[in-house]
Amino acid sequence: MIDKAKNKNLQEAKTNKKDEFYTQLSDIERELKYYKKHFKDKVVYCNCDDPRVSNFFHYFSYNFEKLGLKKLVATCYKNQNMDLFSQNDAEQAIYLEYTGDKNGNNIPDPEEIGIKKLKGDGDFRSKECIELLKQADIVVTNPPFSLFREYVSQLIEYDKKFVIVGHQNAIKYKEIFPLIRDNKLWLGYGFKGGAGHFINEHYEDYATATDRKEGMIRVSGVHWFTNLEINKRHEDLILYKKYTPEEYPKFENFDAINVDVTKDIPMDYDGLIGVPITFMDKYNPDQFEIIGVGIANLGLEMGIEPYKPEHKKYRKEVQKRGAVDGDLYMMVDGVVTVPYSRIIIRNKKVQK
Repeated sequence: MIDKAKNKNLQEAKTNKKDEFYTQLSDIERELKYYKKHFKDKVVYCNCDDPRVSNFFHYFSYNFEKLGLKKLVATCYKNQNMDLFSQNDAEQAIYLEYTGDKNGNNIPDPEEIGIKKLKGDGDFRSKECIELLKQADIVVTNPPFSLFREYVSQLIEYDKKFVIVGHQNAIKYKEIFPLIRDNKLWLGYGFKGGAGHFINEHYEDYATATDRKEGMIRVSGVHWFTNLEINKRHEDLILYKKYTPEEYPKFENFDAINVDVTKDIPMDYDGLIGVPITFMDKYNPDQFEIIGVGIANLGLEMGIEPYKPEHKKYRKEVQKRGAVDGDLYMMVDGVVTVPYSRIIIRNKKVQK
């Protein structure tokens, strides 16, 4: 019941676009320490947070000299009030520019931060914000979850480097997966414990985890997405298991074996392998090749076949779990089994 209530609230966030999940400074610091070399002499743009209360703006302004930044720019949807949840109903939006410490105290004082008015509402898709985007080298922020597809598409269109927060389910989006497959986007180091705590007043936190925090909502499966090179991306996953047909059954409608846990990928199998989307956190393009994703529509592009005629009678039951033709499925002890979404990969470094 708790899970259903939580899922309902998160779904409402997508529907109502009340997805203002404000990121903690500690999470920002924990992730961005791995990217410091990328920021020297760069213009950083934070375009989805109120710059006066944004922890992204706080991090970059207080570390401006340490990172060697050239300029910091921040915009947000119209919001003139200091209240973090001001409902964005002010008449005019602003943007802030910071070019570094001027009085020698190594603190970004208000008089050192240029506050400028925007003609429009500050939406990241507006002409004004796109002009600011064009001037930026790297974009760092937590964009609205409901607009993640559109947000990433804009970054790709304007050929921008970025480090942004999103949910791991975005890996399966038809607009996002091809970017991952083609090595134009990958996962960063991630949130502690695979979950993020965000400031958000719209939803009650139903999480039962021991690390829940008062006044914040705990969201599992959030991650950092980037196209900046990081060491993690080139670390080999250590494999130790060997392939056997009994332990690794093949899918009924696609020539690939199923692996339920990333660490159990067989080291000696040279065919196609279906792995959970959590594999992406360990993905190394030097070690593995991504072929496709085994879900409806996207899966059909790889040649995943629909249910076999003799298995049609099982469809109603598995459809209750959201499975449709085009999803991968197996027969286990005479019963149709539909695993969660699978990324289809091939091991480049097979060990015999």
